[in-house]
Amino acid sequence: MSPPIPFHAVPLLASLRQSDLAAVEPLCRLRAYEKGDTIFDEGAPAERIYFVIEGRVKIVKAAGARDIIIEILGAGEPVGAVAAFEQRAFPATAIAMEHSTLLSIPEREFFQLLETRPDMTRHLLGGLTMRLMMLNKRMADMTGAVETRAARLFVTLADRMGTKTETATVIPLPLSRQELADLLGTTLETTIRLMSRWQKEGLIVTEREGFAVPDLTALRRIGEE
Repeated sequence: MSPPIPFHAVPLLASLRQSDLAAVEPLCRLRAYEKGDTIFDEGAPAERIYFVIEGRVKIVKAAGARDIIIEILGAGEPVGAVAAFEQRAFPATAIAMEHSTLLSIPEREFFQLLETRPDMTRHLLGGLTMRLMMLNKRMADMTGAVETRAARLFVTLADRMGTKTETATVIPLPLSRQELADLLGTTLETTIRLMSRWQKEGLIVTEREGFAVPDLTALRRIGEE
């Protein structure tokens, strides 16, 4: 007997009516990925819609000699859904950053189901509009000097997944300096210099399990420059 589909872990699906979930469930597939596994490649047809159940996935865009990490997605977030809804190829590659489980739904069968359920379509389009807005913000954040881009990145991560302690905002996302460079669209050397300076200035403290931001307001100011 197959395990139940954890719809509760995906906000975009969790709020659907039970009758809608019952119709979707037979289409769903759960699959585990290990660190470094490719979920889909840039340019491949978007034949499935993916959602992260557990773990983290990075979205990587080829940019000449250097890859750029467009986004890092965590539990509950859709992966490649906009491409599937627009019926175009995936614009970037999705790679598991750690042991991850993803739920996927075949695009063709899913849309056939939506044709018979207009209320469900309206609900999902609302969620995807928010997702598209997030992507547009991320692309806007990639403009400006490296220091400005880095500040915006850490502010976004703090807003999305940060937890406040008495002394800092903790971002529970361990990223290597190379991954940070790929997120910022810059070189490894530039990233190392920036993070070393910020560490000395007390702006960001690199920890084993992620980063601590003692003064998030200071980072916001840098991001607005």
